[in-house]
Amino acid sequence: MAPDLCSLLPMPTLETERLILRSFRDEDVDRMAQLFANPDFMRFSLGVFTERKQTVAFIEKVTGWDRAGIPSQFAVVPRDDNAIIGYCGFFYHPEHGIQDIEIGYRLHPDYWNRGLITEAARAVRDHAFRDWELSRVISLIHPENVPSRRVAEKNGMKVERKITFRGFPTLVFAATREQWLATRGVG
Repeated sequence: MAPDLCSLLPMPTLETERLILRSFRDEDVDRMAQLFANPDFMRFSLGVFTERKQTVAFIEKVTGWDRAGIPSQFAVVPRDDNAIIGYCGFFYHPEHGIQDIEIGYRLHPDYWNRGLITEAARAVRDHAFRDWELSRVISLIHPENVPSRRVAEKNGMKVERKITFRGFPTLVFAATREQWLATRGVG
């Protein structure tokens, strides 16, 4: 994506049937620190966050992307509650030689197996292709992370290849805007 295009779109709030996906705020640090300290929430990652400053750094990074007009992460909040239950949105990994934008997500274990993160991931995918007009998105998933693999598949992604990412075996799931348009009878 051209850098000048990024600055044209403000960070929206996305809404689904059951969720609100909104920008992170400074007051989200305490709740996110609880989530990042949860081993189940952080499964298949580099580990739990043991210090508050790690959560502050995460929120500063994504709010910085928001201010720069770059596709970013959304706080996932149920419509019937005001508490953040996870995140879903965009990540960048050029330092690892990956040029594609990733759709990444994590959800509090109390909310697993309800289709919520699939609902969020679909809204983010639609935002990527409809509003940002990205040509393709990926999800990077550990082969043993079956629930996340299912989310990617339900999001219209297919395994493209296997790589090593941050020292771990990783499946690269991908979807293109062209495929997305075709499912809508457009293009």
